[in-house]
Formats: sequence, structure tokens, C-alpha cells
Amino acid sequence: MSGSLAPLRHRVFRYFLAARLCTLLASAVAPIAVAFAVRDVSASPAALGLVLASRTTPMVLLVLFGGVVADRLRRDLVLVTSNVICMATQAVAAGLLLSGVADVWQIAAIEAVNGAAAAFSFPALQGIMPQLVARDELQQANALNGMVRNVTLIGGGVLGGVIVGFLGPGWGLAINAVMYGAAALLIAQLRFGDRPAEQSTSRSTLHDLRAGWREFTARRWVWVIVLAFGFINAAIAGAIHTLGPVIADQSFGRVGWGTLQSATGVGLVLGAVVMLRWRPQRPLVVGMLGIAFEAPLMVMLGLDPSLVPLLLLGVLAGVGSDLFGIGWETSLQQHIPRDKLSRVASYDALGSFVAMPVGQLVAGPLASIIGTERVIVGSGVLVGIVVALTLAEPSVRGLRRLDARAAEEAPAVPVG
Repeated sequence: MSGSLAPLRHRVFRYFLAARLCTLLASAVAPIAVAFAVRDVSASPAALGLVLASRTTPMVLLVLFGGVVADRLRRDLVLVTSNVICMATQAVAAGLLLSGVADVWQIAAIEAVNGAAAAFSFPALQGIMPQLVARDELQQANALNGMVRNVTLIGGGVLGGVIVGFLGPGWGLAINAVMYGAAALLIAQLRFGDRPAEQSTSRSTLHDLRAGWREFTARRWVWVIVLAFGFINAAIAGAIHTLGPVIADQSFGRVGWGTLQSATGVGLVLGAVVMLRWRPQRPLVVGMLGIAFEAPLMVMLGLDPSLVPLLLLGVLAGVGSDLFGIGWETSLQQHIPRDKLSRVASYDALGSFVAMPVGQLVAGPLASIIGTERVIVGSGVLVGIVVALTLAEPSVRGLRRLDARAAEEAPAVPVG
């Protein structure tokens, strides 16, 4: 099998990729189904905000604990449990909606359980890849995973709209339950024989959190990147996700905004294709240069929202985003000890989970004070400055991809 597709020779990776397809499709359909489910039971705009916050809050509160669990226990079992929980909650929600007895508090409670499950599954997903493929195949495995993620990002929203539009949100959630169940069955086929961490589980949770924090802070390039993306994610969440639709309504319209989102999705797929074939020696340098394309996208959106140039910049921003994402995941998986990888990933996730709501909350009030366009342009300038400062950090510039020989010194042997 060719080098770019080499991870597919591993049975466990094929099962994992099929499971990811199921969960990602479910994740793409769920927000649409939940949004219209809430609309069906309450006309209050605040109701949807309550439901969304009910999901996000447990993710923020539990993600560090999720990293500890994923490093202590078998990650395949953590993922199976998470998917079974999501299957059950989606089935309950579907039953409530289809029977006509659903209320907002019930949907909010169900979303809180889903958010808690996500807090455990995310660190497990970040840590499991070195157990599926050889270490020198990690970048290709992450690229294939990225392609599946990005294709479902493009097509999943359309699928969700069709299902909810024709069958209703109740049936949409019922189909979601089936997809989560299928994912659980597929992941159950992995059957790893060992835990990623030391065999003793007598350590306290606080001890494991401290050990993960030491691992996180011991590598300067890790915390520098996470700190940088605290600002970058806040800027993107505020300028593009929150204020972008405002600009669209004033200029090229809602259809144009949807087209721009699709262009970014196409760029994400192209970025994954590039990383299937290209193995940059300095993945973080390439990744940060890629993420810099977010800056001109924001500046043009604020200064001159012409759709055609924005579509081109959207594609470039999507490519750059995946160049960074795949390079970052591979760097963590190659350089962080496997028994601490989920904890380090959970600290990374916490930075993102906190930064994005901050950007969303600050963008609106700030726009009312200084203007929407200025906030968006200023966010683009901020991204450019943060990228430049990050690239000035020697530990980021100096981090290299491990070659095959270095990988063999610390192999991550797949089990099938």
C-alpha cells in the first residue's frame, strides 16, 4: 500500500476510521436536530442558549478529569462508553420528542450528559492514535482522519438539514442514536490489551493532574502554541463565527455566507490531502504559516466584503487550518509520552473550550462600541501579530518531525 495510505493496512485503524465517520456524522446532524427540537418546544430565543450552555459547561469542567481517565484506562473502553452514553441520550431525546412530551429542561439535561461524555472522549481520541499505527505513520493517519472529519463537516450539515426538514428533529435524533451505537460496536473491535498508563491505578486524580501539568509545561513549544491559540481561537470565534453573519447580512447575503463556509470546508479537505503526501520537517512552522491565512480573511471581511476574493481566502484559510491541525496532532503524538498524551491534550482542549466562548461573548458588546468592521479587522491584525510572535519562539521553530529511525527508537506498535 502506498505511503500516504499506509495506515489503512492496520485493521484497528480501519475500524477506528469507520467509527469516526459514524460519530462525526452524528455530531454534524445533532446541532441542527437539537436547535429545531428546542424551537418546537419553546419560542424563547434564550431557550436555545440555555441548551447550548448546558452542553459546553460540563465539557469545560470535566475535560481535565477526562484526560486523567483516558491516560489511566484503556482508551478504546473510554470511547465505547462515551458512544453508548450518547446513543442512550439521543434515544431518550428522540422518544420524548416523538411522543410530544419534551420540555426545554429535559433537552438541556440530555445535552449536559452529552457534554460530559465529550469531555472524556476528546482526550481519549487525541491519545489513541499512537496505539493504532506505527509512529512514522502518524501524520498520514491524522490526515486520513482529517479528511473524514472535513468531508462530514461539508456533507453532514446538508444531511442534517434534509433529515430534520423531511422527518423532523425527533427522527433526526433517533438516527443519531443508531450512528452512535454503530460507532460503539466498531470501536469495541479494537480490543487493546493494555492500559496506556502505568498499571497502578492507586494514584490520586490530583497527582495525575499535576503530572499532566508538569508534562504540559516542561515542553515550551506546547504551552506557547496553546497560549497563542487562546488568542487565535477567541479572534476567530468572535470575528468570523459571531460577527461574520452580521457583515453577510449587510453585504453578500446569507447564501453567500453559506458558500463561504463551504469554501473553507473545501480548503480543509485540500489541506488534509496535502498532508497525506507532504511531510514537512518543521510541522509547527508550516502550521503557523498556514493559520496566518485567517488574518487576511478577517481583514477583507471587515474592510471590503466582496464574495469572490473572500471565497479564495476561505479556501486558503481552510488549507492552512488543516496544515496546522494535522501537524500539531502529529507533533504531540510523536513527542509526548503515550501514557501522558491524553492529559496534555486535555490542557490543550481546555484552552480552546474557554477561549472560544470568551471571543463570542466579547465580540458583540465590543462591536456596539467601536463598530463591527473595526472588531473584525482588529481581530485579523491580532492573529497576524500572534503568529509572528509564535514563530519568533525558538522551541516552535526548532521542533522537527521524527524520521523513521527516531520513530523506531520509541515505537507505537499497532495491535492489528
